[in-house]
Amino acid sequence: MTKCSKSKKVPDLKQELICQEQGFTLVAGIDEVGRGCLAGPVVASAVILPPKPRGSWRRQVRDSKLLTPEQREYLFPYIHEAAISIATGVVGPDIIDNYGMTRAVHLAMKMAVEQLLPQPEYVLIDYLTVPDVPLPQKGVEDGDTLCFSIACASIVAKVYRDHLMVELDRKFPGYGFAHHKGYGTQEHVDCLKKLGPSPIHRWLFSPVRNLAQLSFDDIRELVAGAESDET
Repeated sequence: MTKCSKSKKVPDLKQELICQEQGFTLVAGIDEVGRGCLAGPVVASAVILPPKPRGSWRRQVRDSKLLTPEQREYLFPYIHEAAISIATGVVGPDIIDNYGMTRAVHLAMKMAVEQLLPQPEYVLIDYLTVPDVPLPQKGVEDGDTLCFSIACASIVAKVYRDHLMVELDRKFPGYGFAHHKGYGTQEHVDCLKKLGPSPIHRWLFSPVRNLAQLSFDDIRELVAGAESDET
């Protein structure tokens, strides 16, 4: 495995330890991926780890955005092997379009938590709290960078969604989903201009309905604005 991307911030177990000192044994870290994409679902994963995970792989864990695809694929099975429980929630473009991104992210996280066995006693989430999850919880600022279980959840969610987008590329060929994973890259915009939106493209923003007339810079501005509105 190649070395991880360098970062001064390394995820640790401080947040999990605080929870354990308060009497919470089963602590889940949660994160989502796919919020800023033009196509495909938003995916959230929840991970419950033992108090002291073992193995040299632990030193490689970072926020998924700081890792290469090869590094994420390497860590994915180690996280699954070490975890007490892992679950993933997937919310498709139709729900994103109908209910908005914030609601879709909350729903994906709720789905992930509900599938955990055993159920967590406390939940740590990157930045957010989720009103529909009836558990003690904390939104951790920079959680995917600083909190170990949230960083692991970000890796699991990213790998899961990337695999799903590869499958969707076979179902909806021509858009390059296997390469850009639904993000607003130049390749993606070029394909949209040629083919028009597919059934898995998000119509949350009305300009997306006319993507063939938008430039790459227009798309970047559209996605950036959507992400800022949802943070």
